[in-house]
Amino acid sequence: MASQPDVIIVGAGVAGLSAAIELAQAGLGISILEARNRAGGRVFTDPTSKIPVELGAEFLHGLAPDIWQPIQQHNLKVTEVDGDNWCFRDGKLGPCNFFGDVGKILKKMTDEPPDRSFLRFLAREFPNPKHDPKLEETKAHARNYVTGFNAADPGEVSVNWLAQEMEAEKIIEGDRAFRIGQGYRALIEILLQRLQHVNTPINFNSAAETVRWSRGRVEISGRKSKKQFQLAASHALITVPLGVLLAQPRQKGGLHFAPALPASKKKALEKLAMGRVLRVTLEFKKRFWKDIQPPDGKKTLANLSFIFSDDEWFPTWWTQMPLEVPVITGWAPFKSADKLSAHSSNFVIDKALATLGRLLQVSRKDLANMLKRAHFHDWQSDPFSRGAYSYVKVGGKNAPRILGKPVDQTLFFAGEATDTTGHTGTVHGAIASGIRAAHEILKSA
Repeated sequence: MASQPDVIIVGAGVAGLSAAIELAQAGLGISILEARNRAGGRVFTDPTSKIPVELGAEFLHGLAPDIWQPIQQHNLKVTEVDGDNWCFRDGKLGPCNFFGDVGKILKKMTDEPPDRSFLRFLAREFPNPKHDPKLEETKAHARNYVTGFNAADPGEVSVNWLAQEMEAEKIIEGDRAFRIGQGYRALIEILLQRLQHVNTPINFNSAAETVRWSRGRVEISGRKSKKQFQLAASHALITVPLGVLLAQPRQKGGLHFAPALPASKKKALEKLAMGRVLRVTLEFKKRFWKDIQPPDGKKTLANLSFIFSDDEWFPTWWTQMPLEVPVITGWAPFKSADKLSAHSSNFVIDKALATLGRLLQVSRKDLANMLKRAHFHDWQSDPFSRGAYSYVKVGGKNAPRILGKPVDQTLFFAGEATDTTGHTGTVHGAIASGIRAAHEILKSA
């Protein structure tokens, strides 16, 4: 570890890496503390898989410059998501036809007060006194969309924030989704190469535990491979996930601030929540689904992209289309994640196979025989993430801005939960937050 850095950065996710590059290029001495044995945080491409399999973030949402600039500079291959969407309804698969109606519901959201939860918004704006089954079904699809895409509790997520998020997505064509051909690990490698060019190493297996601070000085202590360490600097940038900031200090991964963070920060934290998601990616010996012909369809599942259902375990599935590889991912948000979290990987994989078999009408035994590998990481139980990505609760529209605000020009904050541009919960939002925090530090240095 550098003996006298100018800035200590806690966390080597994309926010921390992006900030470190900016600061080191400006001539500051940087020391990065990372609790894991790798960089990237919740961006994690399975290093053991020949086919790029993401255990964390997977999609590039829209054309955000912060993420596309390095991709284009290094000529990374990018593929836009394409293919057919199918819905499982009344025990069988059929083409999805709810997107237009759901879009009409979502467009009625506004970022103007009063704020309310998405459930209250649905009840107020779309009452159904005549119990129209089609309206009820559309509202259910809208709830599932908010829950699935934002990993959020529809009973507490802010409609004002959701509306702000939708407006931000329009600017960058956020309705389009892409994948990096080599996986997100290619982006992490670019950031690590840039760090090497500015001679900034990462201290891996170094878990920060206590942050003691006063104006103009920070001392951070923790454990590196079971040994205690202490590091001091004039500034510190905290980039750990929201779930870690919400953890109790004595819990593994938690941080203790002395003195405690200002009341404004604590109130902001109370208005933010960590979304819950579990995902399982199943790698088969072949694309067996390409020959399946649903009863309601005139074509096979050869171009299958997404499956949407009301399954209690894994309601959403997707393939790698337009890439024709034998890989399919199950997505379990919110209550589904709660039911699966902390169980063994065998339990989770078994539930995934059972769900996929039900949706595709393939026996559990046949699926198991065709299965080559299952890829899984429990981000809920991971002490250094404690969830998937953040969302804003009712009344918390300004919470990300307050959380990201510097304290006494000494403590600085970055990470997707501090994004103020409507891109909370995204990789490009995390990158932008790291660059923003770096500029704040440079102004105060």
